[in-house]
Amino acid sequence: MEHEISRRKLLKGGLLAGALAPLVALVGQSAHAAALTPLDPNDPTAKALDFMTDAAKVQASVEPTYKPGQHCATCAQFQGKPTDATAGCTIFAGHSVPAGGWCKVWAQRPS
Repeated sequence: MEHEISRRKLLKGGLLAGALAPLVALVGQSAHAAALTPLDPNDPTAKALDFMTDAAKVQASVEPTYKPGQHCATCAQFQGKPTDATAGCTIFAGHSVPAGGWCKVWAQRPS
C-alpha cells in the first residue's frame, strides 16, 4: 500500500514544526538550568582553582591573579546573564556558580 503526502500536508507540518521549535528549546533550557547543582567549594576541581563563593573574600596577596571587580557574573565562563544570581559555568560542568563567586580561571566577559 502506498502512502502519498500532499504538498499541503508537508507545508503544514513544516510550519508547525518551525513554530514549535523555539518553544521546545526554551523549555529544554529551563529544565537544564534546574538540573544544575550548586558547586561545592570542597569539590576537588573547585579547590584546585581556588573557587570562592564570594569574591569579596578573595585575598589579593594570596591570589595574585585576582583584581577587584572580578566575579563570576563578569566572567566569560559564566553561562547566564550578568544579572542572574546563579548560572552554569563552562569550567564546572553540571554545576551552578553564584554570580558573586570567583576562581583562578576568571576571564573578562566580552562586551
